[in-house]
Amino acid sequence: MSSILNCTGHKTTLPNVVDSDGAYLFDDKGKRYLDLESGVWCTPLGHKNVRVNAAIARQANTIAHSGFCFSNDTVEKAARSVLSITELKDGKCVFLTSGSEVNELALQICRHISEKPINLCLHDAYFGSYGSVKDRERGWYPFDWRECADCPNSEKCQSECPKLKGIPDGISVFAFEPGSASGFVRFPPASLIRNIVKIVRTQGGKILVNDVTTGMGRTGKWFGFNHYNIEPDMVAIGKGLGNGYPVSALAVNRETAGQLEDGTFKYMQSHQNDPLGAAVACEVIKVLTDEKLVSKAAILGDSFLEMLQVLTNSTHIAEVRGRGLMFAVEFTEKAVGDRICDRLLEKGYIVCNRGGMFRIDPPLVIEEMDFRGFVSAFGDLLAEE
Repeated sequence: MSSILNCTGHKTTLPNVVDSDGAYLFDDKGKRYLDLESGVWCTPLGHKNVRVNAAIARQANTIAHSGFCFSNDTVEKAARSVLSITELKDGKCVFLTSGSEVNELALQICRHISEKPINLCLHDAYFGSYGSVKDRERGWYPFDWRECADCPNSEKCQSECPKLKGIPDGISVFAFEPGSASGFVRFPPASLIRNIVKIVRTQGGKILVNDVTTGMGRTGKWFGFNHYNIEPDMVAIGKGLGNGYPVSALAVNRETAGQLEDGTFKYMQSHQNDPLGAAVACEVIKVLTDEKLVSKAAILGDSFLEMLQVLTNSTHIAEVRGRGLMFAVEFTEKAVGDRICDRLLEKGYIVCNRGGMFRIDPPLVIEEMDFRGFVSAFGDLLAEE
């Protein structure tokens, strides 16, 4: 891979993956690997999904790219599907190519609509690789909720709490990532989030949910925000929406769409609302619906979490947490995690090693037997440490 600029910060552990099937990848020597990362958490339907690939072929053989001045029924159909699953049926939808981009677009919309100067987020939230959404030094108020996680009243959070009273006036938007927490799989208390939403609504601010990672059934519901009983103004979707194809979407409610109808807001990207990406998104939603994979993720998630919890019997494991098919396993020592990650790869299991923590996001189509085999191998390696 001498010609590829690798600037991801991750080493290449499998230099030549040549095939895939469902939850599995295959290297050039024919060795099979269970992909417990779903690529970059992007393939809820597994690799090489027959229905998605057929949808790509059908659309590519008609029109793949449309430009700004003409459209295609496929895009309208996909938009209706996205608005339906986000429960923003009277709103509007735009398709782009990455989660970072739809979050950037959402924040640009908020800046256009509101003169309020402050974006509110949780301290550990992640919104993408663009500089404008990464820079928290200017115009952001990061709400540190670590104390809230340990608060004995966390599930009965009161608006009179001093931490909540510390939220400043002038909030344009509360940008909420419901559980990924910069990849560390932490879930803020629902009552805390509802109180923050109430404060921001009182100030006239918008609620943006970044469900790029936690959406499309990953947490056992269509979207991560569904666990919080809130009604967002905007929902950013990516990753699983394309099942490996680069498509993302921003869904906005009717009120927000109406605030943009005067034509003064402009955002243009070369592949905005491309029919090919829309066709993929539409088919992914249809497969998730037809095969009831969202409810399956909830059921399997409970079972898999129970399996993983057994690993806490080892002194090397500090904590296991998860929601749906989204898990984190924390080690007491980083070096142990590094060794086990390498040995799991030798045994044919791919996990995301975040420096002392494994992030595990299997495809929603994974079989229980395959996951049980992984946990067994993981447990054996822990016992050898």
